[in-house]
Amino acid sequence: MSLPEEMAALPPESAEKYKANDISPVRAVADAPVSTFAVDVDTAAYANVRRFLNQGQFPPKDAVRAEELVNYFRYDYPLPGDRGAPFSITTDVAQTPWNPDTRLLRVGLRGYDLARSARPPANLVFLIDVSGSMDEPDKLPLVKSALAMLAGNLRPQDSVSIVVYAGAAGLVLPPTSDPRQIKAALDDLQAGGSTAGGEGIQLAYATARATFRPEGINRVILATDGDFNIGITDQKELEELIERNRDDGITLTTLGFGQGNLNDAMMESVADKGNGNYAYIDSASEARKVLDEELSSTLFTIAKDVKVQVEFNPAEVSQYRLIGYENRALKEEDFANDKVDAGEIGAGHQVTALYEIVPAGTKGWLPERRYAGNQRGGALPDAAAGELATVKLRYKLPNGDTSRLIERPVAASLLRAAPLPSGDLAFAVSVAGFAQKPRGDTLLGDWSYADIRRLAGTQWGFGSQSQWRREFLDLVDLAQSRSRPARTANAETRPL
Repeated sequence: MSLPEEMAALPPESAEKYKANDISPVRAVADAPVSTFAVDVDTAAYANVRRFLNQGQFPPKDAVRAEELVNYFRYDYPLPGDRGAPFSITTDVAQTPWNPDTRLLRVGLRGYDLARSARPPANLVFLIDVSGSMDEPDKLPLVKSALAMLAGNLRPQDSVSIVVYAGAAGLVLPPTSDPRQIKAALDDLQAGGSTAGGEGIQLAYATARATFRPEGINRVILATDGDFNIGITDQKELEELIERNRDDGITLTTLGFGQGNLNDAMMESVADKGNGNYAYIDSASEARKVLDEELSSTLFTIAKDVKVQVEFNPAEVSQYRLIGYENRALKEEDFANDKVDAGEIGAGHQVTALYEIVPAGTKGWLPERRYAGNQRGGALPDAAAGELATVKLRYKLPNGDTSRLIERPVAASLLRAAPLPSGDLAFAVSVAGFAQKPRGDTLLGDWSYADIRRLAGTQWGFGSQSQWRREFLDLVDLAQSRSRPARTANAETRPL
């Protein structure tokens, strides 16, 4: 990636940890016609990228998960026709702005909306890190204001408990529906001591079980900078604890705060295992977005173990790559295996995936092979003439154990009549390109931040989306003018 000549001073290497996140490789349809992944509704990477850019740095490449940047925004997908299928499916095709020889296939899902008054009663346990590392303005004080905001949105039938952990774990607030008690307990919290994350999470789950609501929402909300260094330090043991409680109906949401020792790798992993979502809170406005505007999406799951599988027709597509979802890739045989955990969708959640595809007979990324028997893209008979691809989705209802299947063909005519990206699609493509730049995606060619900004244009969306989309343009400007990637410790260099 080309960086500006005038660079801000690079800070000392931090202790932040990110899971390795290499860019998805190009696939030949002749070799691998099927692409399978679990959905992802996390948004932490976007807020974290924003934090780095606002501080005058590019984020480390492993901190940038393209799907989380794209899914931070909402798009104008239709509501599902009825709740028999909890989400709608949208597919469209456009020309690729950075490569005239390829096209972009978008797959979009939208879950049904749920009014706050219709949400089932919630049994929530706030699990709050009060260790010494949280004694920073962007950590515990922001945690307290963010969770106080959530408490202000609860109803009389909801209950909240508060568990804290530092040198030891403790229950500081038994279950209550009184927002005044919740806010008073939050106000009294102070940071100090080491971190016993494992011990705290065991007490949080025990507290959730004591007030379990069979027909309601049972969720632990973990607020931390992710620095688990005492208690359950083995990640496998921690994940097994989370999975056992998940299978019994207690889910886990993780909220990351602060900088310097953010354990992004752990936060993402445990939220995935806990059938929850991971958000990074860098400001009061982000807290409002996650815990107020999107509260029903955060709390109420409408479909679990949601998997997407796209099978490309070799008569129409010769090569492809999926932009993002590297940490969510599944084996082809995992798609129909109901024992394989996948992603969850909450009420009102949206999921967007973008494939860059090479139409059959046009120039692609992969070289030709020497021997005829190894060559790709030969004329192949196809029973599904007129189809570009088939999109399949599997999901389970929140209390179900058996998955349901939805199939949607994508017409090949969309490929041949593909327009330039416009409207919502143009904005999604600009965000995807923005995400790939700091990751060092060489297939973007000479596509620049100025090109990204032009494509995003004035597509302000609807409602509060205009605020977030305008902010995105500001981030593009920052990326164009500011410094080098931050250095962080490798996610694999030390235990949790």
